Amino acid sequence: CTIIDILTKRTYSQRRDIAFSYERRAKKDMISALKAELSGSLETVILGLMKSTAQYDASLIRGSIKGAGTDEETLIEVLCSRSNNELVEIKKVYKELFKKDLEKDVAGDTSGNFAKLLLALVQTKRAEPSSMVDYEKIDEDARALYEAGVKIKGTDVPTWISIMSERSVPHLQKVFQRYKSYSPYDMQESIMKEVKGDLQRSFLVLVQCFENKQLYFANRLNEAMKSKGAKEKMVTRIIVSRCEVDLKKICSEYKTNLGESLQKTIMEHTKGDYQKVLLGLCGPEE
Repeated sequence: CTIIDILTKRTYSQRRDIAFSYERRAKKDMISALKAELSGSLETVILGLMKSTAQYDASLIRGSIKGAGTDEETLIEVLCSRSNNELVEIKKVYKELFKKDLEKDVAGDTSGNFAKLLLALVQTKRAEPSSMVDYEKIDEDARALYEAGVKIKGTDVPTWISIMSERSVPHLQKVFQRYKSYSPYDMQESIMKEVKGDLQRSFLVLVQCFENKQLYFANRLNEAMKSKGAKEKMVTRIIVSRCEVDLKKICSEYKTNLGESLQKTIMEHTKGDYQKVLLGLCGPEE
């Protein structure tokens, strides 16, 4: 299937050029032509590759909240794992594509502290990493997280939200280290103890991504491919959304931490052209 070879070995901007020249020569739209030829998971991947990373992420969010019910899993994964800069771009593209405001859409589809956390992330107030390490602030934040949760009865969720949505990632990594000198539980264990449901899942994704984002994605891919239900949607979503961002690094975290390569797991758990397109995007084993 030459389509697979051509599209997986190119960058998004090259794929877009290919689409333009196809349209000039064939006098028809390449996306419609692909839709007519493809189906199932292969179609989902190929059409995903015809979007930029921000367009793809914006479409994932839109897909997770439009219509009846909410696909919280996708919404949480995208909003809680993307960097501040990625979210700024996603907001802009979301408005261009759907003529809607991402904040309003998220607010309209979620509630309670879960909504508050997602909205805080969408407001993209996270500080840029600083070359100065502020030990006093690290200690203050670590203590605040402890005093807002494990130390008291109940949880002061707004304090957790503001610290986790406004501080830079390197700062938070040090805060979670420091946190262990106050709390008998680490940050992830504290989240498990203090909050439930979608809020718990969101905080966990955030913290796992602060600690090692590529390992978070590697674990998700491993879970998805080895789970009983075919979680092709999740595999597609992660590989397509990260193929121009950090997929090579995800492959190396996968191999280091999961005992075999991602390529080998893909060979074992997928088949046909869908397998070929995923392997094409991952590239050869390092």
